[in-house]
Amino acid sequence: MKVLLSGGGTAGHINPALAIADTIKRNLPDAEILFVGTPSGMEAKLVPQAGFAYTSMPMSGFQRKLTLENVKRNLETAGHLILSEPRAAKIIREFNPDIAIGTGGYVCGPVLRKAAQMGVPVLVHESNAFPGMTVKMLARYCDYVMLAVEDAKTRISADTEFVVTGNPVRAEVLEYNRARARKELKLDERPLIVSFGGSLGARTINESMLDLLVRSAKDGRYQHIHGYGKYGSFVLDELKERGVDLASCPNLDVREYISDMPRVMAAADLVICRSGAMALTEIQALGKAAILIPSPNVAENHQYYNAKAMVDRGAADMIVEKDITPQLLTEKADKLAGDRAKLEEMSGNARDMAILDSRERIFKVVCDTLKKHGKM
Repeated sequence: MKVLLSGGGTAGHINPALAIADTIKRNLPDAEILFVGTPSGMEAKLVPQAGFAYTSMPMSGFQRKLTLENVKRNLETAGHLILSEPRAAKIIREFNPDIAIGTGGYVCGPVLRKAAQMGVPVLVHESNAFPGMTVKMLARYCDYVMLAVEDAKTRISADTEFVVTGNPVRAEVLEYNRARARKELKLDERPLIVSFGGSLGARTINESMLDLLVRSAKDGRYQHIHGYGKYGSFVLDELKERGVDLASCPNLDVREYISDMPRVMAAADLVICRSGAMALTEIQALGKAAILIPSPNVAENHQYYNAKAMVDRGAADMIVEKDITPQLLTEKADKLAGDRAKLEEMSGNARDMAILDSRERIFKVVCDTLKKHGKM
């Protein structure tokens, strides 16, 4: 069996695609898998590292802000778009896939649309509560649209079949329980707050977290692990200026990147972070109460809808970025971290949202599609 996979640009597109590829390979070891991405996207590095065949096709998005640089970029994008159909057709003819699966991103659209036109069965997976334009456009070509969140169904108008599969959960996320994680991290019974804004760092989160970190340094009320990200090192300088000596504060762990996230997340009582699809998938899988601060700088404002899906089910609180202040964030953190019953209620609601057999559900949809077309 030959599987063509396409998706990229962000971790929310790449990680599900890699999980799908891994699941297919584990169940069908003889399957041939080819991933189509862009030459310069994250996928160009991550897919070969994961051991899958990779081919690239230039593709980019149109820029809305009118500047000379953006005009040049839009002309380049138009050129890629014009050439995308013959380029996609060449890849598909040469690989001759039995099925094509997309997870979103610029390059995914023309590749899967052309695959459908050439008679290849097509599936897409949407990791967010608010579907991206690529998935919306491709839905009408699909045998099935796989959804991480059922709420997304109402935001796709195509007449197609929907299957709620969830987002695949990393195996290492499920290896830890709270007791083991806290023992390894040498934590006591005080509440542990875990906060981060992604690998690059979110300035708004970093700035808003400072008051809480400074106060915890003084009163030791919480244990706190904060990841400030690549561009957030100013946090260290600011803490020092405000009289905090991290070496003398064993309850504070402030670092650039939380490399042991599965363990740290498992130990947490309260998580404060953005609301990207994969982060929320892991919060749900581990059953963690959360304060979510959606990034406003994403397509279709999808992080807001991801967060809203959890808020509506009593699994999280949310602060939209335009409203956030250090005082508001501290108040919300105090209200939750100081209320064990509320933390447990939100934790249970988050766990109720988790879909832990996502890989199995996705593989079943793949098999059902292949059988439907007489390819399995």
